[in-house]
Amino acid sequence: MLLANIMVNTPSSALKHFAAISFLFHITVVSFATNAVAFVHHSPSKRQFSRVSLISPQTFKCRSRSGRGRSPTLLFPLQLGHDVPDPPNDDNDAPETKSRFRSVYHHVTSIGRSAALAAAIIFAPATIQIHPQTAQINDGHDLLRGSNHVLPTICIEKTTARAALTENQQLVADTWFAVTAQFFDQTFHGLGEDGWRQKEREAIRAVADTGPDDEEVVDQAIRTMLAALGDPYTRYLPREKYEALTNYATGGKYAEKSAGIGVQLLEDPKMKEYVMVVATSAGGPAEEAGVQSGDIILEVNGESMEGATAEVVAAKCRGEAGENVQVVFLRRTGDGSSSELSKEKKTLTRRSVRQANPITTSTFVSAQGKSIGVIKIPSFSTETVNQLVDGLRSLTSNDNNQKLDAIAIDIRGNVGGYMPAGVDAAKLFLPARAHIIAEVDQSGKLKGYDADGIGAETSLPIYLVVDKRTASASEIFAAALQDNNRAIVVGVTNTFGKGRIQNVQPLENGGGVAVTRARYVTPKGRDLHGVGIVPNRHPTKCESNDSVRTCLADVV
Repeated sequence: MLLANIMVNTPSSALKHFAAISFLFHITVVSFATNAVAFVHHSPSKRQFSRVSLISPQTFKCRSRSGRGRSPTLLFPLQLGHDVPDPPNDDNDAPETKSRFRSVYHHVTSIGRSAALAAAIIFAPATIQIHPQTAQINDGHDLLRGSNHVLPTICIEKTTARAALTENQQLVADTWFAVTAQFFDQTFHGLGEDGWRQKEREAIRAVADTGPDDEEVVDQAIRTMLAALGDPYTRYLPREKYEALTNYATGGKYAEKSAGIGVQLLEDPKMKEYVMVVATSAGGPAEEAGVQSGDIILEVNGESMEGATAEVVAAKCRGEAGENVQVVFLRRTGDGSSSELSKEKKTLTRRSVRQANPITTSTFVSAQGKSIGVIKIPSFSTETVNQLVDGLRSLTSNDNNQKLDAIAIDIRGNVGGYMPAGVDAAKLFLPARAHIIAEVDQSGKLKGYDADGIGAETSLPIYLVVDKRTASASEIFAAALQDNNRAIVVGVTNTFGKGRIQNVQPLENGGGVAVTRARYVTPKGRDLHGVGIVPNRHPTKCESNDSVRTCLADVV
């Protein structure tokens, strides 16, 4: 019987060949192994299940996993050691000789049929699904004798015909395939395989009559298809947005231009197709123009940022120093049902902005007379851990006149950044072998990150001050300390709740698709996505502009 389900989607010739070769290899190895055993150790009593191979194809109805019928397709039942022609009659032939002849015959015919099936996969102008089933073969079949037999079967199902797809339809199909291959939730947000494929068909039909000038229609069809997954981080990136992202990430023209407008960005939890400003750099163009935390970026230089990731928007805002950039912001005013939206276009002049995220330290004495060292981490970058070590040393060194009773780490407004920095920062406060975070992929496989205990500060009590914009790498850092009972989390609200990892996959049209490929779980197995970290203590006052001393007034 087949060792695993096989699904072959063939959007390109290279993938077709790979799928065919893989399938042929699979069948050949199984056939060779079983026939080798039969050839050496064959006996009549063990003959019934001694070999595996493909028998002649027949036309049946493939059954879905729910048992419903599908369109007529080819079934290749797997033969399990049933009748094979005998060698020429010779009274002098020993039973072992006949048995070995049958094994050789069986092995050769199995490879031949496997090769024929592989060739069919290569040249078929279609998407092909292959999965094991059982089929009832009637008495008349030339390879089976006796009454009805139920055999394991390979079902070859032809789905959407690729040869008939237009260029825009092919783009939809390629996007669907890229997401299907990587998406972390293999239930596809409860749609199942059939429901998710139906979304592809709907999108293909939606772009059937489109041409090269109908990019907006195609983009909308793809966004609608991906929206069914319920994951705002899985997004289609048109060519311009994809190029901006890759150039920025790989040191291209956007990265070389150090001028920007001085903002930190994060996907907006309420308007999931846009990103919002979570912080502005002191003295930067955005702050001087009155941009505030919570403002949503709708357009950059007349280009809609709908569907763009935070990295794409950041790249679009960068450019040559001294150049102007026009940004359209959307601002919420009021709360709840009285909330209003106002839109404003601002012209900002790009300039080199001093890094807005150096770690800063300070101290204060609480109302109870305790000396508290404060470390402010605005974001996580490749320099964060070194800065954090320097900050700890400055607070705990002998040069400090006051002996600390506790450390308060302020990560309000910290939207994350460089994920490994969040992990490495947690290591500084945890003992060896303490779990920090685990990454879970689409197959359920876990990749754990643990503390090494080298140079860790494990003696002083720690308070983590958070807010609703504490996200991503910051949440990894905070959850690791909270779950290991190493810190008390203090905040008015839960943190942002982003516990997903994305990959960006290029597409043949020059665009790309960002796909959520894995999720995070905390040391206690919590999935923070959409929930965030629940603080241990809820102070009466702790807004983004309040001091840490104010936030901890009721705590220490």
